[in-house]
Amino acid sequence: MQEDILKINGLKKYFPIGGKGNENKFVKAIDGIDFTLCRGETLGLVGESGSGKSTTAYTVIGMYGITEGFISFKEKDIGVDIEKRPLNMKKEIQMVFQDPGTSLNPQHTVYKILELPLKIHKICPPKDYPKEVARLMDMVELPHEYMHTYPGMLGGGEKQMVAIARALATRPSMIVLDEPTSALDVSVQAKIINMLLRLQKEMNLSYLFITHDLSLMRNVADRVAIMYLGKIAEIAPTESFFQNPKHPYTQMLLSSIPVVSEEEEEYKPKRIHSQGEIPSPVNVPKGCSFNTRCPFVMEVCKEDDPRMLNFEGNHSVRCHLCSK
Repeated sequence: MQEDILKINGLKKYFPIGGKGNENKFVKAIDGIDFTLCRGETLGLVGESGSGKSTTAYTVIGMYGITEGFISFKEKDIGVDIEKRPLNMKKEIQMVFQDPGTSLNPQHTVYKILELPLKIHKICPPKDYPKEVARLMDMVELPHEYMHTYPGMLGGGEKQMVAIARALATRPSMIVLDEPTSALDVSVQAKIINMLLRLQKEMNLSYLFITHDLSLMRNVADRVAIMYLGKIAEIAPTESFFQNPKHPYTQMLLSSIPVVSEEEEEYKPKRIHSQGEIPSPVNVPKGCSFNTRCPFVMEVCKEDDPRMLNFEGNHSVRCHLCSK
């Protein structure tokens, strides 16, 4: 049985709106989610813009404090602001951001960018910094002559390779990947994904992979979780998720994936058309949060928030249709 390296229980993150008349109003970015991440596993956290997936990532790494709930990493409670998180815990969880152009200091050379985490976390003696930086660049297949260049002189893919090398510098156990290829050209995306998979295998890394791209998750993730309005609608092993999606929202997303052949089209769920727009996370609908858009909505959906139901094979879904 695989070891759970990360455990999330009842996690909530609310942002107060502020201003006159809004004293008791909040953006419910994360509204009570539960999931685990195993050692060496990739969990894909998928959702549309505003679903709460990036807020989940920032809460896990400590950029945001939690409103309620529990975050455990290697059996230790880390559900506090990052300033209060022990330094040895900070180096264990690293993050690769969506846009490498804004996540790298433009005034530092590649060498300085990669040297900084070595200094902060005392990874090796100062005399070994050049050798360690060179090793990190080899790991992400960057030429050594790039050491003394600045981020602005690099292409998008090369910048993301530097960002990945920086994350690896602390020798982490887990990396949060927030849309790591969405800002890159299609020609570069495959190279970055293949590199991440290779590094995961070599270092036994755990990935929390944030994305809106379900097609990517089919080839990358061990399990997939779908978020909608701050809650997890469905979570399952990748094969079960794509072959037998249970939640209407999941079916809607999968049916909209573009394909290039009739054979692929046959494997997709029947086309489901949602109704209306995504509600505001400030005014989440009563009952099931998807009830205003679901074509199969029942009266119970408008009153009672469904609980997560577990099926055989670790497939879980929050939907009243599945409890009938």
